[in-house]
Amino acid sequence: MALLELENIHTYYGNIHALKGISLTVNEAEIVTLIGGNGAGKSTTLKTISGIIRQRHGTIHLAGEDLSASKAHEIVAKGIVQVPEGRQVFGRLTVVENLEMGAFIQKDKKKIAADMERVFTLFPRLKERRSQLGGTLSGGEQQMLAMGRGLMAEPKILLLDEPSMGLAPVLVDSIFDTIQELHRLGTTILLVEQNARAALTVANRGYVLQTGEIIISGSAEDLRTNETVQKAYLGIE
Repeated sequence: MALLELENIHTYYGNIHALKGISLTVNEAEIVTLIGGNGAGKSTTLKTISGIIRQRHGTIHLAGEDLSASKAHEIVAKGIVQVPEGRQVFGRLTVVENLEMGAFIQKDKKKIAADMERVFTLFPRLKERRSQLGGTLSGGEQQMLAMGRGLMAEPKILLLDEPSMGLAPVLVDSIFDTIQELHRLGTTILLVEQNARAALTVANRGYVLQTGEIIISGSAEDLRTNETVQKAYLGIE
């Protein structure tokens, strides 16, 4: 059984049909990536999974449980945690306070402290800046903070929305190194990323979205060698 399963998802913005029958699966301890151009429906897919937007048709299951009636905060409590596009850290809160916000569903203070130390081990830069306001961090540091905040919720599956957006190339490499480390530690990840080359380097499998529909799917290796993917997303003629 897949950890996460979407079946025939149709999502609308008013009368605009944004997702047109999306079906995909993410197995435990996999990295699965969604690639596609602007407006393809990648972020909408993540928001639908998170319950931020409600699908009109189709079902979403987490470990076999139907999430159709679940509200967004309940979906977080069940183990689906999204790291949003643009990072969206709390600018007037410190690094520690941002991380504590990620643990709002946790009650065990000792567990929260242990999770925070795990985040600081993964992102030593955050430990150095633990008292600094989130809004004064660099873009790369804010991305680390956003990912760390997501990990504080102890996700069964982590949804990453454009983690490399707006970052310098050296920081992009660092973020993808971290994604690989999370995978090594057993975190299941659904990754939305316009940097298709980097995404397909770390992913196990992938789906290509175009105007709200999946047009190609397969292993990361299959997608890297697919002529359509090479021309449209990898810059290979």
